[in-house]
Amino acid sequence: CGGTKQSPINVDTAQAIFSPDLRPIQLSGYSLPASQLLKLKNNGHTVVLDLPDSLALTGGYAQQYRAAQLHLHWGSPSGPGSEHTINGRRFAAEIHVVHYNTKYDSFTEAMVHPDGLAVLGAFLEVGHGENQYYHEILKHLFEIPEVGQETLVRGFNIAGLLPANLKFYFHYNGSLTTPPCYQTVKWTIFNQTMLLSHHQMSMLVSTLRSPDDEFLQNNYRPVQNLHGRWVLTSFQATPSAKHTPG
Repeated sequence: CGGTKQSPINVDTAQAIFSPDLRPIQLSGYSLPASQLLKLKNNGHTVVLDLPDSLALTGGYAQQYRAAQLHLHWGSPSGPGSEHTINGRRFAAEIHVVHYNTKYDSFTEAMVHPDGLAVLGAFLEVGHGENQYYHEILKHLFEIPEVGQETLVRGFNIAGLLPANLKFYFHYNGSLTTPPCYQTVKWTIFNQTMLLSHHQMSMLVSTLRSPDDEFLQNNYRPVQNLHGRWVLTSFQATPSAKHTPG
């Protein structure tokens, strides 16, 4: 995991380069019927929801990508745990929706190719009300406290886990944030944050257990050196109205 295009990174908004070529991200097939059952698993370092490959990215990327899974990164009751940071600020948690290029037959095949993967990331913060979309995942965590346990979740609108506004984002080339850390990920980090209730956030950080049989917490990787990479942004921040998340 010692390459020069590793993730996550700190996004310095003053250094990000506006690119008018970055179009709004478009999602297809993200609204799933309740009759469709999805596997939710505690894999020892996060909670993973397997996604059917009928979910796709149809806009914002030059090529088409199919969904594979989504997972979360979080901190502890005493501190935040997003992987990416904005101007040095870490958010409470972060969601990653992982997709692979449709020109490859599977996620496993795609992940070794430079154009193989696309990950959508969004920051989670504590707000007032319950988030109904995150509730669809969080209400099942108590069923899978131990490593390796899995359960089934009814289909719902997966798009609800991401910001309503998919126009504003940061984009850069990076890697998977867990071994094997392949440097094959085109990252999209949305600028609008998602809000969970205080109770929902505490469920996230204090339910699952790790392989050491302790609470699974602070499962984020430290930010990595940019090594001269560019971070692009789809929007122009004006000094009077900085579009920083939160």
